[in-house]
Amino acid sequence: MQRSPIRHCRECGSPVVYRLPDDGDNKPRAVCTACTTIHYENPLNVVGTVPFWGEDGRQVLLCLRNIEPRRGKWTLPAGFMELGETTAEGARRETSEEAGASIEMGPLFTLMNVSRVGQVHMYYLARLLNDRFDPGHETIEARLFTEDEIPWDEIAFRTVRETLECYFADRRQGRLGFHTIDVG
Repeated sequence: MQRSPIRHCRECGSPVVYRLPDDGDNKPRAVCTACTTIHYENPLNVVGTVPFWGEDGRQVLLCLRNIEPRRGKWTLPAGFMELGETTAEGARRETSEEAGASIEMGPLFTLMNVSRVGQVHMYYLARLLNDRFDPGHETIEARLFTEDEIPWDEIAFRTVRETLECYFADRRQGRLGFHTIDVG
């Protein structure tokens, strides 16, 4: 799933053409036919958390999606990073918006390259401060699951599944590490 190509210059509104820029670049870029501004297209960042509950971290918080894509499927709280925020700030915001959860942010846990759709997904560990949730409009329900209770066949995205699998595998080994995964 590729994004639509750029058609007009963001600086002056004139049409663009895709060509190799004159600056020695080796990739075709959207170049303005009037002001020669070069427009670069870069991956989108998706940020979220693995909110866990209890001293042992036995339960994780999942959200039942109320929006497309994959409405009615379970996910970790996550979404597109906004301009002007750090990855951790975005992950905290998404957790608040989607689950209404109070968290203490932990370290980055998974970084996943999803090159086929031009995205990078980053999930942080987050300790839940309580077990009360107030989901926003994007979420039908927010609830805690143990590994055995997770509806694995109803997980919305491969990156969420991979992150959950890493989390529970690390928990069984008694240490939470950092994982880099190429999803494709």
